[in-house]
Amino acid sequence: MTHPPRHAGILPAAERAADALELFSRASAGLRRHLPFDAAVWTATDPETGLVTAPMLVENLGSGEECGVYWESELLEENVLPFRDLARAAVPVAGLRAATGDLPSRSARFRRLLDRQGVDDELRAVLRIGHRPWGAVSLFRMRGAPAFGTREIALLAELSGPLAGMLRRFARPGGSDIAPGAAAPGLLLFDEHGEATSINEEARRYLALLPDGPSTPTALGLSLPIWLIGATLQARAVARGHDRGDARIRIRTRDQRWLTCRASCLAGPGGRPGPTALVIEPAPAADLAVIVAQAYGLTPREFEVAQLVARGLPTAEIATALFISPHTVRGHLKAVFGKAGISSRGELVAHLFAEPYAGGRPQPR
Repeated sequence: MTHPPRHAGILPAAERAADALELFSRASAGLRRHLPFDAAVWTATDPETGLVTAPMLVENLGSGEECGVYWESELLEENVLPFRDLARAAVPVAGLRAATGDLPSRSARFRRLLDRQGVDDELRAVLRIGHRPWGAVSLFRMRGAPAFGTREIALLAELSGPLAGMLRRFARPGGSDIAPGAAAPGLLLFDEHGEATSINEEARRYLALLPDGPSTPTALGLSLPIWLIGATLQARAVARGHDRGDARIRIRTRDQRWLTCRASCLAGPGGRPGPTALVIEPAPAADLAVIVAQAYGLTPREFEVAQLVARGLPTAEIATALFISPHTVRGHLKAVFGKAGISSRGELVAHLFAEPYAGGRPQPR
C-alpha cells in the first residue's frame, strides 16, 4: 500500500506493528519527525462510547495520579476541545492555543494540570472511521516551543482514518469469552468523591487479567487502571447532567479475552449522591457480537446475514428470514467476505464466530 510523502515513515512503520501498543509507539516515533512534540498520550477508545480503554501509551508526561487528574478534568469539567466533541467534528483534530485565540487558560485542564506541568500547547486528535472513535491522541509542547500550526493539524487529521483502521484490526475478537477463575461479576464501589471503598474477590481476579498501563493508587491497597477510573468518571458526569453517554467500556485482557465494564451512580437517602458501582464481567454474547461487527466494519445488515450463515442457514432461508432476495443475500455475503478477508462460509464461522453466540440476534449499534 502506498502513502503520500507526508506520511512516509509514519503509516508504513505503524502497519508493521504486532499489536495496538506497538502501533502507538511506532506512530509516535514516526510522527515526531514530521511534527515535533515533547510528550504524548496515545490511547485506544471504545468505538461505541468513546471512553478510553486499553492500551494506553504515555510518553514523558507525569505519573498515573496526574493521568487520573487529566481524565477527571476531561469528563467532569467544562473544557475546551473535549474528545467527545472532536469525535463528531468535521475535522477530528484541534490545537488548544489555536482554538482559544492563544489563551489556553480558558481550558480547565490547562489551569488545573497542564500549566503546572510546563505544557504550553496541546494538539488533540480522535482516530475515527466515520463517527466511530477507535483511539485518541494528545501531543504536548512545553514552554518555549511554538504553538501547533495549521499544517501540523492537517497532517494529524490525514492520519486519523488510517490509524483508526489499524486499531480496528487489532480489536478483532479472539480467545474465550469467559475469564478463567472469575465467571461471576466483579464489583467495585466508589464514594461520592470517586475514591474506591470496596471490592469483591472476583473483581480482583479480573484486575489481574488486565494489561499494564497508567493507574492510580487506592486505599484498597491496589492501583486501578485509568480505563476503569474513566468509566466511573463518565458515570458521575452522567449523574451530574454533564453528559448523556454510556459509562461502559470493553477491555481485552492479556490472554485475548473480552471484558465489559459498566459504571453507574447510585442514589443515597433523600436523593443525595450515593456510591458509584463498577461491574466487571466477561463480555456477554451481545457485546461480543457488536465487537465483531465493529472490528470488521460490517453494516447491520451484513452482520445479520453473517450470523445466520454461522447458524447454518442456506441462502434461501436467510432471504426468507430477512425479507430480502437471495441475490441480495449473496451480495451482502460477498461484502462480508471482502471485509473479513475470507472466501468461504466455513472461514466466516472460524474467523468471525470462533466463540458461541447464544440467544437471539444481537444487532451492531
